[in-house]
Amino acid sequence: MRKKLTISFLLIITFISFAFSVKTFNISQEKLNEFTKKYGEVARTRVLVWDKMVENAKSKDILHKLKDVNDFFNKIKYETDEQNWHKKDYWAAPFEFMGTGAGDCEDYAIAKYFTLRKLGVPDKKLRITYVKLLRQGTKYELAHMVLTYYHTPTATPVVLDNVNKILKLASKRPDLKPVYSFNAQGLWEAKNKGKTSQLVGKNNLKSWKDLMSRI
Repeated sequence: MRKKLTISFLLIITFISFAFSVKTFNISQEKLNEFTKKYGEVARTRVLVWDKMVENAKSKDILHKLKDVNDFFNKIKYETDEQNWHKKDYWAAPFEFMGTGAGDCEDYAIAKYFTLRKLGVPDKKLRITYVKLLRQGTKYELAHMVLTYYHTPTATPVVLDNVNKILKLASKRPDLKPVYSFNAQGLWEAKNKGKTSQLVGKNNLKSWKDLMSRI
């Protein structure tokens, strides 16, 4: 009887280990298991889809990389920081964003930024951009964040947005008014109504430093 129980126990352990073991490419098995323990099976599935998307995108050209990353994260539901984190302002790390399955505008932009960096897109070509979003049919502007991609330093950037989910050149987004932008290397101030920008120094934003301490 004891032998049968031991065999049954080993089979259960083997089944659990198999259930939690899956070939991954961009997240270690250990981190995946920790993530699953913290956020649950639904979140685990979401991360596995992300992992497969990233692996498939590695062989694609830049526009398809941008589209795949933009489309993936835009499927996650919008939720304010107060609803999601019970804080006025919180910049979630990508795995926190995918873990809770919800976030606000900066969470989309941050997750897209770090995923494209993982895909080998140079930091100098990416900026998280703080903008004023003109609400359609009104004169009201809302604080908003998007990710922008610059193919060359002087090129008109492509906007990756969770509101208007289609990739568009910034020149085709008159509803966005850039204020400042940043990446891991620096901070830029918008000039000439957002048509140009000026490097003002290093990225010393408090929220960014807090975010980086969790990545």
